[in-house]
Amino acid sequence: MRFLLDDEQRDFARSLDAMLTAADTPAVVRAWAAGDPAPGRAVWARLAEAGVFALAVPERHDGLGPLPTELAVACTELGRHVVPGPVVETVAAAALLDRLGTLGDEATAANWLPGIASGKTAASLCLISGPGSGPGSGPSGAGFGESPYALDADSADAVFVVDGDTVRLTEAAGPVQPSADPARRLSRPRGGTVLARGPQVSAAAAHAAEVAALATAAQALGLGRALLARTVAYARQRTQFGVPIGSFQAVKHRLADALIALEFAEPLVHAAALALAAHGESSGAEIAAAKVSACEAACSAARTALHLHGALGYTEELDLSLWIRKARALRGAWGTPAACRARVLAP
Repeated sequence: MRFLLDDEQRDFARSLDAMLTAADTPAVVRAWAAGDPAPGRAVWARLAEAGVFALAVPERHDGLGPLPTELAVACTELGRHVVPGPVVETVAAAALLDRLGTLGDEATAANWLPGIASGKTAASLCLISGPGSGPGSGPSGAGFGESPYALDADSADAVFVVDGDTVRLTEAAGPVQPSADPARRLSRPRGGTVLARGPQVSAAAAHAAEVAALATAAQALGLGRALLARTVAYARQRTQFGVPIGSFQAVKHRLADALIALEFAEPLVHAAALALAAHGESSGAEIAAAKVSACEAACSAARTALHLHGALGYTEELDLSLWIRKARALRGAWGTPAACRARVLAP
């Protein structure tokens, strides 16, 4: 099994990195958090042109995939640039609809998947009860958390809610709730039209939850990489006692620890994506291992960044805060660390 990316995948990552660097994503994030989705949707359109969302949609519905490895590459870059919006949830919704289609509900899949592939439809997915997890956290007998909240339901074009063996399209969402990351706008979906009901919904939801966990792990990996890079650059510039703080042994150790955690997490994310690509599904253990490793590594990088930036790290005016706050939110999204560890250790 090859864990390294090939040349085409690396070129794809570099092209997304260049595009998002030019997009000034910190300003986009701040606008999104303030309730102005227009700059974010402009970035969303450019990502769609690059084929990001088509990677989650099968070719029979105007997509390119599903291609889990390339999707993980894309989500890593989106995490590196803290791109706001229900990216993971849209990818998970595509996985849900695709699996429903293969299990017999092709009409529902055909109605929504082409719009997701083209970027015209930004979707959110909320798993209230069942085998998966929603954008928040909570206990579940299946090992992943569930949540009554949908991410960015106020700006999404479609919000899908899975409750047991029923999936419905909601018509309204409640007020936005406070979140650890202001750019993750959480609200409770209300009402809705039933799209499908039966055991196939539970099977599709389980698959969607795994895809969401993998995409979140990839986001966390990119986020951690960005935090570490910014902190290393700052440690070279900030001086104390007449020398850069990066020359201090204690600072080197903190940075090295953060790097090692990210280096260990990266092959787990790639391995989980390869397993999903090879078999179309996963035992869950590979993805759970990738999720907990990548998110814990991102949080470690966030703590290191906060500490080494000193008092500056605590200010919302500093762009670094956008990465730090997102790291904490991703840690509990689509599977808490405890739930993921339990999934890994399950017989």
